[in-house]
Amino acid sequence: MKFRGGHNILLQGRPEGMIKLMPEPEVLYLPLRSRRFSFGELCVEEGQQVNGGDVLARDLDNYSVPLLAPRAGRVRLTEREGHIVLEDVARLAEHAEIDDEDLPHIAQEMGASGIKRYRLLTLGAWQFFYDAYSGSLPDPLGRPQAIIVSTLSLEPFLARGDAQLHNRLLNFTRGLEQLQSLLEYQPIYLVMPDIKSEFANLIRNHIRGYASVKMVSIPLTYPYDDFSILARRLGLKRSEGPVWSVRTEGVLAVDRALTLSKPCLVRIISIGGTGVNYSTHISVMPGYPIQRIRDKYIFEPVSRIINGGILTGERLGPEALGLDTECRGLTVLPELQDREFLGFIRPGWDRSCYAACYLSSLRDKFRERLSTGLHGEGRPCVSCNFCEDVCPAGITPHLIHKYLYRDLIEEAEQARVDLCIECGLCSYVCPSKIDLRSQIIDSKVLIAKEKEEIRKEQLRQEELRKQEEARKQAEENSK
Repeated sequence: MKFRGGHNILLQGRPEGMIKLMPEPEVLYLPLRSRRFSFGELCVEEGQQVNGGDVLARDLDNYSVPLLAPRAGRVRLTEREGHIVLEDVARLAEHAEIDDEDLPHIAQEMGASGIKRYRLLTLGAWQFFYDAYSGSLPDPLGRPQAIIVSTLSLEPFLARGDAQLHNRLLNFTRGLEQLQSLLEYQPIYLVMPDIKSEFANLIRNHIRGYASVKMVSIPLTYPYDDFSILARRLGLKRSEGPVWSVRTEGVLAVDRALTLSKPCLVRIISIGGTGVNYSTHISVMPGYPIQRIRDKYIFEPVSRIINGGILTGERLGPEALGLDTECRGLTVLPELQDREFLGFIRPGWDRSCYAACYLSSLRDKFRERLSTGLHGEGRPCVSCNFCEDVCPAGITPHLIHKYLYRDLIEEAEQARVDLCIECGLCSYVCPSKIDLRSQIIDSKVLIAKEKEEIRKEQLRQEELRKQEEARKQAEENSK
């Protein structure tokens, strides 16, 4: 497979491969919103006692994906805005809440495969699936043209696939078998790192017996593990149907839901960055109190906590009390409060630079200690083309930036702003410190909104035309 662009980012704070168990909490704060989901339909009442696996809420806009109770406890709906709070949390027997009345209908429509997909949705495993091109949740009863399974997480600092696979290789292979049972003839592409190691060879040897699984090796360069990039390189066209995509944790969730018939209530997330005292992976459940994680791992008194990776994550505000259901990692950076004196004349021995204009270009490769400091002010675009060099989608972010600056939305659309995968590399390498990623994301939202308005106007005009024709026809009939 041939890739373009991409860039390796070396930063301090990379999590270790081992997984730590966090103490059982007394209270859980389950956010009703995450990146893709909005659990607007509440299924519980104030003060209700629930068991682990019970449905607390559903997202009606995403195939009624459930928000499951990670533990038994008492429900509080009004204690914290935007959260469902579980008090008196206890680890009791988990309950798989499945509506048996729907099973005969599903079996008649889609057979055993339909029942398995229904179980994936009901038991919380379907939340780990993505549409490769849109990033949205795919239709659980749809028919994909292929499934992409990635064992990589190349953005710093997200939960690594190798850390999740240790001691669970059997669960992973069983999950692949269960995925194959959902398909008819469609292939499964297993994405592996292009490296030689004892563990990587063990996985390859374990998978060789699966004829339907095609192994794909890619370099360890960010963001070659992006699902849309992989789908394009594999020749999977958007017009030929959806491409299901899932990471290591998703395959393990499939095994848990279909092999063990248990709800998926635990997540493995990373704790990384230069603001933590020990970078590692932890096993927690959604709703786990962020303050408890802060007290245990974060040593910087003033720090910025990012939900996700360093390039695409979102800053956690004080209103966020617990981990959301899609959290894959927390990145912690020291928050600089004061301006750096004469920071613009420092030679940059401890900083990396894509242009190799810092003194650090004379050093061997090293991991930079990243903070929230800008180390200088923002400047206009200098057309250095660095953003175009690293862009894996093959677009020109600096040109799109200039179109957007002049409010030339149509020209930005013609420059294929829709191909942007929002990896953030353009913003990272920009010497003028322009937040190109945010600008492009905003423009995509604006273009989609304008298209929707045009579509509604066309529908309105068509309806007026039909009404006018009906009026004329009524007049002729009356005559």
